Amino acid sequence: MSVEKRNPIPVSEAIKRVVNQAIFMDVKTLALEDSLNHILAEDIVATHEIPRFHKSPYDGFALRSIDTEGASGDNRITFQVIDHIGAGSVSNKKVGEFEAVRIMTGAEIPKGADAIVMLEQTIEGNQEFSIRKSFNVNENVSLKGEETQVGDVVLEKGQQINPGAIAVLATYGYTQVTVYEKPSVAIIATGSELLDVSDALEPGKIRNSNGPMITALAKKHELKVNTYKIQQDDLNSSIEVVTQALANHDIVVTTGGVSVGDFDYLPQIYEAINAEVLFNKIAMRPGSVTTVAVANGKYLFGLSGNPSACFTGFELYVKPAIQHMMGAKAIYPQIVQATLMEDFKKPNPFTRFIRATVTFNGKEMTVRPSGFNKSGAVVAIAHSNAMIMLPSGTRGYQKGHTVNVILTESQAYELDSTL
Repeated sequence: MSVEKRNPIPVSEAIKRVVNQAIFMDVKTLALEDSLNHILAEDIVATHEIPRFHKSPYDGFALRSIDTEGASGDNRITFQVIDHIGAGSVSNKKVGEFEAVRIMTGAEIPKGADAIVMLEQTIEGNQEFSIRKSFNVNENVSLKGEETQVGDVVLEKGQQINPGAIAVLATYGYTQVTVYEKPSVAIIATGSELLDVSDALEPGKIRNSNGPMITALAKKHELKVNTYKIQQDDLNSSIEVVTQALANHDIVVTTGGVSVGDFDYLPQIYEAINAEVLFNKIAMRPGSVTTVAVANGKYLFGLSGNPSACFTGFELYVKPAIQHMMGAKAIYPQIVQATLMEDFKKPNPFTRFIRATVTFNGKEMTVRPSGFNKSGAVVAIAHSNAMIMLPSGTRGYQKGHTVNVILTESQAYELDSTL
């Protein structure tokens, strides 16, 4: 069995090749309460104006602005209170000369009134109050339709439905939403050295940690996941399992068996299923031999058997593919800048991704490598929430340098106690 030639491509080019595939999920209709975290498959338009009527943004008094002309500290003007309304109520009285209606936040402006006086701008008496300043027409008034007009696009196709989007959908009466289906994932952990999690350790063997890790990463996106096992470590068995997984799922992820060597079956597997290999080597560490192929309108990811490289490959390539398949507008890794808090002097012939922990001290975002940073290390992954991204061609970085960081976990940060 010959060794396959691998020509490394830049990370940015690899990501581009993944998301440039015309591979998309079907759309479906979900009830509003079931749509959280799905991707919208259509624009959502306003079915009515917001606000639906002229309303008060404050607790105060609704009056006629013309009656406030000339008001000052030396010339306070008094108004008679003729009604009292709360949010959801409408006054049936029309405000006349030097009259006002006591109004609560969100309530509709009564007829005749065109300005709102906030409570703290008045001196109240018995069914009356006085003011010492004049008001303009529509001062302190939220005008009908100033936020949205009928037909305005309020949520865009490709936007993820978050709790705020749920509120918007509910506001406009959308009880059902058209969204993209979520892809299903097949995970195949290869390697004759692997044991199941429940197995006792044996000489030369390790437990399969990549399979459960990739399962967890996929389930963070609320994807359906199935695991497959190659019963015999040979080419025919491998082709059979991958073919079965590809028939039943939208994404197939293999971990292990992608190192350059005589026992790498992936090239033969891809050839047997007529897959197009997008790339088989990337100018990055760890995970340089990450392989991505497509077949029958589906993705096949060959991730490294080393846990850190496997994790990095999922974050950089599988996650954007998932977002792309679901029609999401936001598909690329989120990158922020942080101050490096430790020296990292290792040279980088390839772009290097270092498991790291990002914190916020109240003034700046800082980052430091998380523990033992070899590609086969497992424990450090659990203590990281980010990856430092160091470009190729550098001779290392020193403490205090600003570096780019990919956030991999959303979490609260401890703030400086002086804030």
